Amino acid sequence: MRFFNTFSLAVALSFAAGCPALAATQIKIATIAPDGTAWMREMRAAGEAIKKSTDGRVELKFYPGGVMGDAATVLRKIKIGQLQGSAFTGGEASIITKDAGIYTVPFLFRSQDEVDRVRAKVDPLVKDAVRKTGFELLGMSGGGFAYLMSTKDIKSREDLKSAKVWVPQGDEIAELTFRTAGVTPIPLPLSDVYTSLQTGLIDTAANTDAGAIAFQWHTKIRHVVDMPAIYVVGEVLLDRKAFDGLSEADRKVLNEEFDAGFARLEKVNRADNTSAREALKKQGITFFTPEPAEHAKWEGVGAETYKQLTAQHAFTPELQKALDAALAEARGGSK
Repeated sequence: MRFFNTFSLAVALSFAAGCPALAATQIKIATIAPDGTAWMREMRAAGEAIKKSTDGRVELKFYPGGVMGDAATVLRKIKIGQLQGSAFTGGEASIITKDAGIYTVPFLFRSQDEVDRVRAKVDPLVKDAVRKTGFELLGMSGGGFAYLMSTKDIKSREDLKSAKVWVPQGDEIAELTFRTAGVTPIPLPLSDVYTSLQTGLIDTAANTDAGAIAFQWHTKIRHVVDMPAIYVVGEVLLDRKAFDGLSEADRKVLNEEFDAGFARLEKVNRADNTSAREALKKQGITFFTPEPAEHAKWEGVGAETYKQLTAQHAFTPELQKALDAALAEARGGSK
């Protein structure tokens, strides 16, 4: 009996030694954000924390700098399982659900304080809307306000009509906005903007101050219209099949670490935009502030765009109603 027990134990240990450990679940996430940016630093930090907290069961692999293609290409790769997720801008994510782009309505917000108050109430609803499309919204971070930036001096809406203006490919809200203003925009992937500014295919594009430096646009643009046009958000979406394939405990870790990382990123983005603006000015880029009457014209374009979007049922009624209510409350009862 002793020999049998010893023999059985030896066989069992031998079998166990010959079997590889369970492979980690690798989650591949693409992003247009260049490596070395705050966005990538925080995502990588979240990835390291997730691997540690799950004892190596979950690993995140990132593909920065747009190497996986534009938003539409990345979405196709997610559908066939080549990728499991991606970081999109709100406009890009609207190809998955229009509700993901609700913050990108032009001239929707007047201040960062309004943004903070509205997002506190509306972000959970955006997350629910994304979930209904088969994705999990792991994190959402505000990149700040985008401004019109150009190689030419733009001082009015009339000046813009003669400009070659870029809009993100697939961003129907941005395209509608410029068409409402009498401008025929040029849709291109974000990754093509730098080259297009260089070749003259476009001469005007919108970005945050920090974004202009991150994507090297500051080496091409010479003028900035100092009028917050669009609020930029970044959203990390993960295929629900990949998310649901994790244990409940590991899903919890994933959500918690991305929440923590994106909360840090919010603070970093605000500081980066402040320092980036000073850097742009030191480089000789001019900032032009439109007169109140001109600013009012652009706010009118925003209001007309929002009216058209409402008529087109661009957003789910529940989400739009919540947004309007939160914005009115942030403004003391009047939108």
